[in-house]
Amino acid sequence: MHCPKCGQQQISNETRFCSRCGLLLSGIARIVANDGVVLTQKTGLTGNIDSPKRHGIKQGVFIFLLTFLVVPLLAMVTLLFNIKPFLPAIGALLLGIGGLLRVAYAFLLESGVGGRADIDGQHALPPMEHRGELPGSQFVPASAYSSPGSSWRDTNDLQRTPGSVTDSTTKLLQKDDTDQ
Repeated sequence: MHCPKCGQQQISNETRFCSRCGLLLSGIARIVANDGVVLTQKTGLTGNIDSPKRHGIKQGVFIFLLTFLVVPLLAMVTLLFNIKPFLPAIGALLLGIGGLLRVAYAFLLESGVGGRADIDGQHALPPMEHRGELPGSQFVPASAYSSPGSSWRDTNDLQRTPGSVTDSTTKLLQKDDTDQ
């Protein structure tokens, strides 16, 4: 698979970001697998994609309203089997209070920013300036670099550094031997 933005070939179809430009690639492999057919996105009643906050509120209200269906059914079961009415009480607590807690959680802690859904159907944040991408390349042309000037020397012009202590001692000893 190749990145649709920069053309970089990707190592695998499961790669989430382009290694060159940083483009978010989640879902592009799915489009390629479906021969270019773009899957429809989940939308709310208004045709817009629900924010996580709105989705959580709807979910909490649904759970709360489910209480009015499940609790009477549980009450009928307790009457039918002539058992103590602990099932309707547990159902009312779990569904009623659970639904209200879900609504409170959505109001207080979930993002109210409506975003776009990616191909997987998960909510993503609205597009910001290059969100989820690697920083752009910092290209410096070769003409910006210049030689250091007159102090520049070729490597052949460099003088050899003195050898090790052993080399210089050996040379001195050989010199003494020739003198005697």
